[in-house]
Amino acid sequence: MAAPDRATRRRLAVRAVVRPTLTATFLLVTYYLLPLDGTFTVTTAVLLLCALVALAASFTWHARSIVRSEHPRLRAIEALVTSVSLFLLMFALAYSLMDNTTQGAFSEPLNRTDALYFTLTTFSTVGFGDIVPRSTPARVLTMVQMIGDLVIVGLAARILVEAVRRGLERQGRDAPDR
Repeated sequence: MAAPDRATRRRLAVRAVVRPTLTATFLLVTYYLLPLDGTFTVTTAVLLLCALVALAASFTWHARSIVRSEHPRLRAIEALVTSVSLFLLMFALAYSLMDNTTQGAFSEPLNRTDALYFTLTTFSTVGFGDIVPRSTPARVLTMVQMIGDLVIVGLAARILVEAVRRGLERQGRDAPDR
């Protein structure tokens, strides 16, 4: 396979940045625009579980598309940004709904930004301690996110790397996308 020319490389680099950025931006705007006046119920928990299963199915589809892609590394970046963004926003929504349900579920009332902040500090393992789960359901939900965080960081990253390797192998090349 011939190396792409300079204009093609530039176009691919722009696409590798723009598409994931637009996807994450769209998801974030949607998060802030969704009506969130409901409460966290058993139905909400089941919907969160279904959303996580759907995310796993979507991730599987992404992994297969990476193997078939002409530019597997770029496709992997898109898959990672989309999957992680969805995962984090699902938990931010759940935390926000839980805070609507139980006064004192967290150490302070959560607005959407606070819920997203808590989700991100938990995901990044920073955990500043300024917002902490206080109720048992909030702690259980946080533990579920922690387990999901480990799965994303460990297993999902491994799957993406393997999909990229297979995609490059399928094309008969080992050199990085340029």
